[in-house]
Amino acid sequence: MALMIASAIVAVACCLGARRTVPWQGRQSVIVMAAAMIGMVAAAGDARVLLLAGLTLLVSAMLGTAGLRGRPTVRACCHRALGSLVMALCAFASITHGGMIIEPGHGAHLASDAVGGLATVGVALLVAWTIADRIRPHVRGVGSRLLAVESWSMTVGVIAMWAAH
Repeated sequence: MALMIASAIVAVACCLGARRTVPWQGRQSVIVMAAAMIGMVAAAGDARVLLLAGLTLLVSAMLGTAGLRGRPTVRACCHRALGSLVMALCAFASITHGGMIIEPGHGAHLASDAVGGLATVGVALLVAWTIADRIRPHVRGVGSRLLAVESWSMTVGVIAMWAAH
């Protein structure tokens, strides 16, 4: 659980530190994802908080890609939107399993239901996208490095959330 909170804080700090490199769509997405992650850990499985976090993450994913067609930041914003969708699926999967946060390694057979199966596929896609994005060449600079750290940090947080629910 500490890993989820730490990754959320690091992701927000990196995103805000990158300043103009990240459009408002990306900033709101990262802030909502971090707040939802911290809230879900703090709520300790309260179904109302999980439902509110899931719905907020869905709206954030939609807003996170609004008006970005043709801009160079569209790829990173779509990556964040995928992260928001996977986090929403994890929140909904937790509700279907009684709202319990399970210790890692003792999962409630997440892949045995449809929502959990979609979350598993989403995590696999998110990890593949994160790896593929780092393979292709990027403009070197402080902003680029901060965005790489933000991307990996949030991916690690989503993986921790998926493993815990």
